[in-house]
Amino acid sequence: MTALNHTHDPAARSWVASANTPGTDFPIQNLPLAVFRHYQEDEAFRGGVAIGDQVIDLARVVVVGCLEGLAAEAALAGAYHNLNVLMALGPKAWQALRHGLFDLLKEGAEGPKVEALRSCLVPQVAVEYNVPAQIGDYTDFYTSVHHSANIGKIMRGDNGTDPVLPNFRWIPVGYHGRVSSIGVSGQEVRRPLGQYMPAGATAPEFGPCKRLDYELEVGMYIGQGNALGEAIALGEADQHIFGICLLNDWSARDIQAWEYQPLGPFLAKNFATTVSPWIVTMEALAPYRQAWERPAADPKPLPYLDDASNNAEGALDIQLEVLLQTPQRTAAGAGPVRVSQTSFRHQYWTAAQMVAHHTVGGCNLQPGDLLGSGTISGPTPSEAGALIELTKGGREPVTLSGPGAPDEQRGFLEDGDTVILRGWCEKAGAARIGFGECRGTVLPARSVA
Repeated sequence: MTALNHTHDPAARSWVASANTPGTDFPIQNLPLAVFRHYQEDEAFRGGVAIGDQVIDLARVVVVGCLEGLAAEAALAGAYHNLNVLMALGPKAWQALRHGLFDLLKEGAEGPKVEALRSCLVPQVAVEYNVPAQIGDYTDFYTSVHHSANIGKIMRGDNGTDPVLPNFRWIPVGYHGRVSSIGVSGQEVRRPLGQYMPAGATAPEFGPCKRLDYELEVGMYIGQGNALGEAIALGEADQHIFGICLLNDWSARDIQAWEYQPLGPFLAKNFATTVSPWIVTMEALAPYRQAWERPAADPKPLPYLDDASNNAEGALDIQLEVLLQTPQRTAAGAGPVRVSQTSFRHQYWTAAQMVAHHTVGGCNLQPGDLLGSGTISGPTPSEAGALIELTKGGREPVTLSGPGAPDEQRGFLEDGDTVILRGWCEKAGAARIGFGECRGTVLPARSVA
């Protein structure tokens, strides 16, 4: 686990004034990474670091030479069109880059290197982003016990038996997802076509999905990988995670209900996954670690999933919310409506346990691989991370109520709806840090004629 250091000092301020604004996602204590370019310019994407409302252009940092040693090497690795080379360098290089930039950005820093860094700032309003890594493989987990219980009741009925399947409390369940349809925030998601079995029917129908849903998740990018056949031990797993983003694993619930047995998700999940552009490093998240706990009556994890450091501080208190912006609200000039809020700390399995389990059989993870946490739901109804939970399978639509537009209801997503995920960490004695937004908009299905 990353120890606290001077970059976590909540009193630290930057000469970039916008980084000191209360409520900003990107104070000097954060310094997340993305890949960007000037908006609609014919130029290469390259790595950048957020500070306030600015992006530090890592390619420019290399040119002006304001960093030295391992920090300069890391900046060069981050100047490519994706962050894979930087991810592969490992935690010492990531930390060197973070600390080198922090020291130059802090309030009161002076000298030619500071002035050189000033020339590397680009306003965020002037840039566009891309998926920050070349993702070789994408695995989506299923690690919220509250989501599992809610879905079990919806799918199998609330008959008084345990709605959580027996293996859930023993292993971090997951499946292999589709890389080609992963897009960055702002992604336009075409309503998928597929087979579904209407209630009471004896044969499936084909057509546009009628029960389109979002899934509130976080994504974990792998940094240094492991060799084929060699597992990553739980106590070392955090050193292999480059950082965390927001992730929306769009889901076609009617298609999913028909196809998921016996092999799990396929067309219901492969049409789109949206990630936020910014990756918050594990070092930046260090102040928000918490003890990982589970009910005393639940089974103790097998030894490869049990570790003292994971028990002491394996959980992360990342606050998360889902907002919906509808066409009606947009036309009225009204803002989005929040439909749920929860925290990543409620997950039954930690990020480190997901990595350890993924590799225990010898699977080789590689720099840039992406792991999804699975839907993040808390213990109360308002903390559900998907519409299927919030609406009890569509039977009890949620009311979207907010100033500026008439109330609306949603059982599932409609064409033109925009789903917005936001995440942040804050507590007394630590600087608030944020993840930015993960936004995606539903487009109508293509014609089947």
